[in-house]
Amino acid sequence: MSHTLTVDQPILTLSGIVAGYGKMTILNGTSFSVPRGSVTTVIGPNGAGKSTVFKTIFGLLPPRTGRITLRGADISAQPSHERARHGVAFVPQHRSLFGELSVHDNLLLGCWPFRKDKTRVRQRIDSVYDRFPILAQKRDDPVSSMSGGQQRFVEFGRALLIEPSVILLDEPTAMLAPKISKEIYTLIRGFADEGMTVVLVDQNVRRCAEVSDYMYILELG
Repeated sequence: MSHTLTVDQPILTLSGIVAGYGKMTILNGTSFSVPRGSVTTVIGPNGAGKSTVFKTIFGLLPPRTGRITLRGADISAQPSHERARHGVAFVPQHRSLFGELSVHDNLLLGCWPFRKDKTRVRQRIDSVYDRFPILAQKRDDPVSSMSGGQQRFVEFGRALLIEPSVILLDEPTAMLAPKISKEIYTLIRGFADEGMTVVLVDQNVRRCAEVSDYMYILELG
């Protein structure tokens, strides 16, 4: 993907997206744009289609109609692994780790797109351990033995391994203690300050407003 961005061009756009499951339509003409380097939050009531938006952006759910662009290029028909290769990472709402595997092995799986480059694998995992020292301490522990907050850090670390330009975070603080939630909001703001673009879904509207540059309200798709 060789497209470049002008200063004011959004890195990600959804235009007239219609998507759903079977005969059920969840998104009905959803359109919005995400400026690069921002934290952009999508809020709305339960059942409005927020998680479906993320599944569609990441390629887990193909749109029936509409267009998704990344850096100006149409990615609507790309499979999710191609979108990841182009720098889109996704941390879903529900745990997506292999609980019986160690922290280190879960991170190794995140390096699958560049698994043949051993030097890069080592450097990227080391960068995650530098960012999350608790993961370095527990690198050999099974993920299932860790707290919910620690498991979320593993998921964040795994997402960062591909050096994403866009990171999708679906309810990252759900079911977590307030102290850990505060750390995660600080991390989210830090990702954008480092140049990543964050698209966030979260129920805590007040905290989202504190860390977000833009907010969209989604109502019934």
